Amino acid sequence: MNKLIGDRKFYGKVLTVAVPIMIQNAITNFVGLLDNIMVGRVGTEQMSGIAIVNQLLLVFNLAIFGALSAAGIFGAQFYGSGDQEGVRHAFRFKLYVSVLLVILGILVLWFLGEDLILLYLHDEGGTTQSLDAALGYGKSYLLVMLVGLLPFALEEAYASTLRECGETKLPMLAGVVAVFVNLFLNYLLIFGKCGFPKLGVVGAAIATVISRYVQMLIVIVWTHRHTELLPFAKGLYSSPRIPGGLTLQIILKGLPLMLNEILWAAGMAVLNQCYSLRGLDVIAGLNIATTITNLFNVVFIAMGSAVSIMVGQLLGAGRMEEARDTDTKLIAFSVFSCVGIGAVLMLLAPLFPEMYNTTDQVKSLATGFIRVGAGCMPIFAFMHTTYFTLRSGGKTLITFCFDSVYLWAVSTPLAFVLSRYTALPILTLYLCVQLIDLIKCAIGFVMVKKGIWMNKMVHTSSASR
Repeated sequence: MNKLIGDRKFYGKVLTVAVPIMIQNAITNFVGLLDNIMVGRVGTEQMSGIAIVNQLLLVFNLAIFGALSAAGIFGAQFYGSGDQEGVRHAFRFKLYVSVLLVILGILVLWFLGEDLILLYLHDEGGTTQSLDAALGYGKSYLLVMLVGLLPFALEEAYASTLRECGETKLPMLAGVVAVFVNLFLNYLLIFGKCGFPKLGVVGAAIATVISRYVQMLIVIVWTHRHTELLPFAKGLYSSPRIPGGLTLQIILKGLPLMLNEILWAAGMAVLNQCYSLRGLDVIAGLNIATTITNLFNVVFIAMGSAVSIMVGQLLGAGRMEEARDTDTKLIAFSVFSCVGIGAVLMLLAPLFPEMYNTTDQVKSLATGFIRVGAGCMPIFAFMHTTYFTLRSGGKTLITFCFDSVYLWAVSTPLAFVLSRYTALPILTLYLCVQLIDLIKCAIGFVMVKKGIWMNKMVHTSSASR
């Protein structure tokens, strides 16, 4: 048990890193819940249309996350070794790739957005009118959300670098301000309060875009006004140069990681498309359940970030055995915490769907989806921290196979077959797809225990080559 449980000093350090991330994610997801409820009060078609578009935007968001994480592996290790110039180069790489992905994302969603939304609209249990309405609401929402892709990407580039340098509070505070701006504007623009026009789903999109610009400006301005705390920001834009050798290293390590995030998000989109074959009510129920479970998943999400930061810094400093010990305790803490959190969520599951103005069938499905997610939460916690363990040592090709290849080779084919060639009830189908990840847990356990991730990738001189 001493290998799994740390002392008070250890947990104090963990909470210093993880709690601000938990708070930011919790507030973001809580306001997302309120946002979701506001749209859900307008109607099921509106809620379904937004849910489909957000599933598509998730692919872009995770592409950004994957691309930034590639450079972030180096950034954390450069910071751990005291190389500020290396951190500066890693950030510039993030900036360039963010702008490139924003351009690609806008082009794809602008020209193919309607066709992608249509993949999720099926008439089982619905009507032609309701499907057409969901399509219209989804298209309107998407067109506005495209304006928010750039500030999202730039804010993520800055915020991820701040976290790698140990500054977790400012991204949290910027996120808190942004979500409350979003919530306030949602109230005004969705329902047309205080003299504002009643815009429905378009109002929700406008509120989200404005909040993203607010969040971006807070993070950027604060960073450049506190260069004494963040030396990498000094002279950040004095040169556009990134050393060729480092660029090649990041690309070689980062390409599998970015492809992993894109393929994982695309795989999740395919899974939801398989579930959508059971009708429009399933999309609405999944949307409610995902919004609720995301609120409770903040613990293991933050623990994944803690693994990336704490273990990455130790690897960069060459403290291998301390990195192994820290990683083991972080994984255990994440799993044990999620056992309790999952139990609480399972008990509370029937209460959340009652907040929505939707049918009893949708509420019943949402309750079932929430309970499945709650029961599987310890599984998700182990997989998440295992993934970040492998990634912290730069084993991006292994994480690619562990994450997205497994999803496409195992989970997605299972959902495809069960949804199209069986009459399984949707909740049973959903549970089967979640439990197949137990195999992935076993694989992750073996790889982490073998220590294949214990790798120092950076040296002080590498930033100048």
